[in-house]
Amino acid sequence: MTATIIDGKATAEAVLARCREQCGALAAKLGKAPGLAVMIAGDNPASQVYVNNKIHACEKAGLHSQLARFPADASETQLLDAVAAFNEDDSVHGILVQLPLPDGVHAAKVLDAVAPQKDVDGFHAVNMGNLALGLPSLAPCTPSGCMRLLKDAGVTFPGKRAAVLGRSNIVGKPMALMLVNAGATVTVCNSKTPDLKDETLRADILVAAVGIARFVTGDMIKPGAAVIDVGINRDGKKLVGDVDFDAAKEIAGCITPVPGGVGPMTVAMLIANTLAAAGAQN
Repeated sequence: MTATIIDGKATAEAVLARCREQCGALAAKLGKAPGLAVMIAGDNPASQVYVNNKIHACEKAGLHSQLARFPADASETQLLDAVAAFNEDDSVHGILVQLPLPDGVHAAKVLDAVAPQKDVDGFHAVNMGNLALGLPSLAPCTPSGCMRLLKDAGVTFPGKRAAVLGRSNIVGKPMALMLVNAGATVTVCNSKTPDLKDETLRADILVAAVGIARFVTGDMIKPGAAVIDVGINRDGKKLVGDVDFDAAKEIAGCITPVPGGVGPMTVAMLIANTLAAAGAQN
């Protein structure tokens, strides 16, 4: 069998098209476009690319964006002061702090300084707590994008086994919570999990987010499983995921490619979160 390729670009475009409609309606109600503030410190090349993509998505959706740049030696106080100013700014409905932050800055402290109602990354303890409780919240963008891709691929969750490879606060943990909330039976694994292959072979839904190129081989995948590859790794000049795509696509029922799978959805869900935040604040 050959897996159905899940087109993250197409789904992201559909999300952004819907966001454009919502943005127009919100702008008419508010008398101004919803606003997103993006903070970046230093000149990390990958961060620059991510930020540019987010600003471009804001423009496509009709949002107003503010970009606050800080030097690589920015202090924690500078960043906290900027967050506090954006928290009080009524024209800013969402605040995004691009990671990584400079050495010596406690990222958790800066992220937790963002007002929960403006935390469009979904990383604040309040939003993560609401997610754990199954309550409405601004949820982390990458796992939200993964769930949207699974649903659009026709995947159902009740009665299904899911394995999440990776336990980060950004992807692994919230991904597991979203799957649990959707009714799946979830196992959270990592690269050191004993008998990992046994766990993955039981999974009807497999989400790989370990940050190791081609870590998931074809013989680790249950025939017909839905495979979501969150990894972005560089192999020479080529970007590859955490899944050996060529082998996996001959076994899985559906699978996301890298690039063109989860990546575009992360940005699209950020815009969707910003609009949700703007609506809730007004």
